[in-house]
Amino acid sequence: MRRRIVTLAIAATVVAVVLFGVPLAVLLAHTGWEDERTEVGRVAISAALSISDELKGAAAPRLPAAPAETRLAVYFPSGELRGGEGPRFADEAVAEAFDGETELDDTGSAFVAAVPIVDDGALLGVVRAEKPRYAAHLHTALLCSIILGLALVSVGVAWLLARRMARRLARPLEDLSGAAKVLGEGDFTVRAPMSGVPEIDSLGQSLGSAARRIGDTLDRERAFSAHASHQLRTPLAGLRLQLEAALESPADPRPAVRTAIEAADRLERTVDDLLVLARDTTATQVADLDALLAELESTWGEPLAARGRAIRISADEAPRPQASAAAVRQVLNVLVDNAYTHGRGTVRVTARDAGGVLAVDVSDEGEGVAPGQQLFTRKSGGHGIGLPLARSLAEADGGRLVHVSGSTFTLLLPVGVRV
Repeated sequence: MRRRIVTLAIAATVVAVVLFGVPLAVLLAHTGWEDERTEVGRVAISAALSISDELKGAAAPRLPAAPAETRLAVYFPSGELRGGEGPRFADEAVAEAFDGETELDDTGSAFVAAVPIVDDGALLGVVRAEKPRYAAHLHTALLCSIILGLALVSVGVAWLLARRMARRLARPLEDLSGAAKVLGEGDFTVRAPMSGVPEIDSLGQSLGSAARRIGDTLDRERAFSAHASHQLRTPLAGLRLQLEAALESPADPRPAVRTAIEAADRLERTVDDLLVLARDTTATQVADLDALLAELESTWGEPLAARGRAIRISADEAPRPQASAAAVRQVLNVLVDNAYTHGRGTVRVTARDAGGVLAVDVSDEGEGVAPGQQLFTRKSGGHGIGLPLARSLAEADGGRLVHVSGSTFTLLLPVGVRV
């Protein structure tokens, strides 16, 4: 890419120099040529004016000093050289000037100007000025050399600027390519450095956003894989209890079977919720808080009762949350499961209005954990194995999950409408 940018810039510069420089060189050469012819004619006219009075006498006129490389001569009307430097006999230009007209000739190896000197209609002589043409050629060559030098300087400057621009454009693209390669290798924290080129920076930001989204999606998938067994263990335990109860009461197993079917339904719903939330945690609907709390009580009532414990739920004047029902259900299940597994005594779930947001407090009668313990770090082990997933689900719906103190956790969610 760098080579193509440099090549294109050099080609454009060369074309511009040719289109501008060649006509300029031709124009300057023509102008210089005309200036030389005009200058020779001017010198001849000046000399004719200075010696016109002297030609009236018999003495040889004194010609003025001529410029460098210019020769002056004066001729009798008979065509013979009377003074100065020039051909011994009149040449074609001088012969034509005898007719009374100034003659300029540049067909030979020199510029020649012949100016007649006339007094009262009588031809007194002709002044001839001559300058070699090679001087004009040297002047034209000098101008062309200057133009060529400027053209080469322009091409050189264009080459340097093109290399700099190519480096500025290619390096960010190479960085983007490297970032894309790293992203393909599974590093979703990759970020392309800012280059100062708005279009490339926009592309880099899009790549970074895509990497973050892919990383978040994979994190949710991994969180589902890591915590699915934990979330499914309690429904499976309830199902097992009901099946064992059916075995112990063979006379009429139907109540136990119905309860087992309900547990299987809850298990299926849990699987569906986790599969959906593992892919997309964005929700805009208003969740039915009463139904969620009733389901929570139905799910955990029997497992807690089997341990001699109880669950108490209170939701007086609580607003409805603007959140995914699946997310709220799973977060509450994680919190109650945490109290079921690590706590003791009665589990209390209290939904309340906390100044424009819904707050759901989940607590038990156990000592809980110290405030400084890292409960929401994945793979931390110990208390709250599902808490990292619960916090990520809450935050994905615009809420928060906080450890208040001891065994008390509070889920904060944005409010939809009041019930």
